[in-house]
Amino acid sequence: MSVVDRTLQTQLRNIESRTGQSLAELTAYVDASGLTKHGQIRDMLKQTLGLGYGDANTLTHYVLTARVPAGAEQAATPDAAIAALYSGTKADLRPIHDELMAEIEAFGAFEVAPRKTYVSLRRRKQFAMIGPATRSQVEVGLNAKSLPPNSRLTEQPTGRMCRYKTRLASPKEVDEEVITWIRQAYDEAG
Repeated sequence: MSVVDRTLQTQLRNIESRTGQSLAELTAYVDASGLTKHGQIRDMLKQTLGLGYGDANTLTHYVLTARVPAGAEQAATPDAAIAALYSGTKADLRPIHDELMAEIEAFGAFEVAPRKTYVSLRRRKQFAMIGPATRSQVEVGLNAKSLPPNSRLTEQPTGRMCRYKTRLASPKEVDEEVITWIRQAYDEAG
């Protein structure tokens, strides 16, 4: 079992302990709400159970994953999900994504978790998000504590998914500067 898997299992046990309900009971609670969208379920869990954002988000993901019919998870592989992100008018952005991933894979082990509009990269916690921002740019979100001011880097308001963002319009922009920022976020995610 990977560090990420162990961390997830610990978080789920802690959620059970905090709420006094088993995962099966929590899943039934969500199902009874009739909500189907991730954000709606997460917000409901925060409001009704008093969970923090991270716990509510993790529990929502767990419940929605449990709803996937048996065998369907094989059809939605990470590679297929990433290909879907970069399809149609955003197909020209795939080389930027591939260049980023080639550089990041040299850092060491991490989890790749495709989402609906981006790919989350995690160690003990998320260190980066990569996804098409427009038809001509890939956005890279970074969770680093402090990066030096730079015209290519935008600091995000408190409470956002990432502390910093940058946009790349070509594989050539995946340069030493960008990789240094991602490496710092990777190292801090431990």
